[in-house]
Amino acid sequence: MEVVVAGIALLFLLIGFLLSRRSSGETINTSEEKEIDQQKIQELGISSREYEILQEIAQGLSNKEIAEKLFVSESTVKTHVSNLFSKLDVKRRTQAIQQAKSLKILS
Repeated sequence: MEVVVAGIALLFLLIGFLLSRRSSGETINTSEEKEIDQQKIQELGISSREYEILQEIAQGLSNKEIAEKLFVSESTVKTHVSNLFSKLDVKRRTQAIQQAKSLKILS
């Protein structure tokens, strides 16, 4: 009986290794697809500071949190966010993130 249980445990262990290996292969492929299109960032005229703020927006930070993190005023952040909205042709933060991802300027 113990031999049968050990055999079943070994079988599940092998299945686990195979599934783990398969899923790690898929992760590598998706990370390759998420290349940032630097040329598109330049075409849109997004400055490095605006891009930095876009990344923080994607992390879910508020204007106040972004200002504290980047050591600038909240007003400055609002100006950059407004410029981003204009350049991405959106009206909301969620739309900005979605548009940036579709343009492959955010991963």
